[in-house]
Amino acid sequence: MNYQINSWPRSALISALALSVTVGVSSTSIAHEGVDHEPDAVNAYAHGPVGVMGDHTHATGEVMFSYRFKRMEMSGNRDGNNSLGDNTIVTTVPNRFFGAPGQPPTLRIVPDEMSMEMHMVGAMYAPSDIVTLMVMGMYMEKEMTLTTFAGGAGTTVRGQFVTSASGLGDTSVAALVRLEEGEGYQIHANLGLSLPTGSITETGQILAPNGATPTVRLPYTMQLGSGTYDFKPGLTYNGYDANLGWGAQWQSTVRLGENGQGYSLGDSHELNGWVAYQFQPWISVSGRLNARSDGKIDGIDTFISGPVQTADPDNYGGKRLDASIGVNLVAQEGYLRGHRLAVEFGAPVYENLNGPQMETDYWFTVGWQKAF
Repeated sequence: MNYQINSWPRSALISALALSVTVGVSSTSIAHEGVDHEPDAVNAYAHGPVGVMGDHTHATGEVMFSYRFKRMEMSGNRDGNNSLGDNTIVTTVPNRFFGAPGQPPTLRIVPDEMSMEMHMVGAMYAPSDIVTLMVMGMYMEKEMTLTTFAGGAGTTVRGQFVTSASGLGDTSVAALVRLEEGEGYQIHANLGLSLPTGSITETGQILAPNGATPTVRLPYTMQLGSGTYDFKPGLTYNGYDANLGWGAQWQSTVRLGENGQGYSLGDSHELNGWVAYQFQPWISVSGRLNARSDGKIDGIDTFISGPVQTADPDNYGGKRLDASIGVNLVAQEGYLRGHRLAVEFGAPVYENLNGPQMETDYWFTVGWQKAF
């Protein structure tokens, strides 16, 4: 996505983590030493917000299934902290590919809106109290609306067009290894690997500045996967006291080499922090802060080019801080006992992008979980 970001200053990361707030749901009973040791436990202190992955472990023999749906909306563009209008982009931003046949000196195609939907299906199994195994598959749908400007200069609009891509995304597998637990807290390591099951050769029909409508390989942000095996290390802390719970997680994605099209996405690093307070055994509200940083794309796909910002690997990276709120529900009795339903809504409170890139408007996640 275009919201990939560079490196955060250490002080900013620490401050963001310290200020993070997320609320979960629990019953009046608390899981033994911070872990759900009963498959039908109806507390949420051992679980982070629905938008946090790999947040909890299980006891020997437990199995958990989950489904999450996430939608993200983006519109407008910015470079660094400054918003950019379409006319500014097409008259001032240089085209990386200028000099090649048919390539104008400035950008002539501008993305205006983008939506992304993800369907994530996961399973967890604990062969022991120390290790919990996790797998998650994903189906993605992306759609982008762009405006094409005519000719090689000026601000005359040629028209608009829409590109889309859908299919399997990358698949994640992980081992969550419990490192320490005591009265009121638990710490575990996240050791994950992302498998390149998502396509990086998606194509679509565009409207060129000269009025032609060729079918081309879509830019990086419209592809469905990374094309590389990615190491995903992390560390998660969960704590609780009476009706109050809290947690923090560091998670990184490190690209292991170059993909088959000659590039690798930037490494990413993020910090989550949360606090949980129960209002009733079956319902709570939520809030969270997430600080994220991603590097630029390294290399280039020679089949991706054109007078549009998303074709330039340098237009990926920056800094972002998101805040989110939500509701978490846990059934307390009957056939639905232990079923969890959570909703979380978030938006950026800070973006500093290596632009021009699209701005994120908001995102929301709806999730279901059940342990057996």
